Amino acid sequence: MSTEENHPVAPAFREVMAAVCTPVSVITGLDDGVPHGTTVSAFASLSMAPPMVLVSLDRGSDLLALVRRTGLLGVNVLGSGQSELATQCARKGADKFTDVAWELHAGVPRIAGAAGFLGCTVAGLVPGGDHVIVLGDVVAAETVADAPLTYHGRVFGTHFALEGVTR
Repeated sequence: MSTEENHPVAPAFREVMAAVCTPVSVITGLDDGVPHGTTVSAFASLSMAPPMVLVSLDRGSDLLALVRRTGLLGVNVLGSGQSELATQCARKGADKFTDVAWELHAGVPRIAGAAGFLGCTVAGLVPGGDHVIVLGDVVAAETVADAPLTYHGRVFGTHFALEGVTR
């Protein structure tokens, strides 16, 4: 496997991807009653029938090992006021859930105040370069009325409807 630096399009690819607006989510798992999680922006809806999502996790992440072992994961779609939590859960280390309110839902941590939550069972794992794509069957779903936390241009933000555009 070659490294990012060996790919001639890697710098341009990185810039293109920075220009893509993505939702910010914390993917969670539970290990002997202890919550674990990591911040991701590579999360998407995969299917409506049956309800499925996909999440991309670093091949070497501890959370991926936990998800493989338990067969469960939570997708906590963060709200616009949760950028500090996103940064906290993006760091390495075991103290990511210090001062984070959460409850057990569908066998995984559901973070308080998240704009949305999906509890999933693992339907499959697909290798993809330095990451693994986790396919999740959605077994629980909740949403609250909150603007989403987004990531664009290497900064956090949120979404606003264009003036004059309606559903």
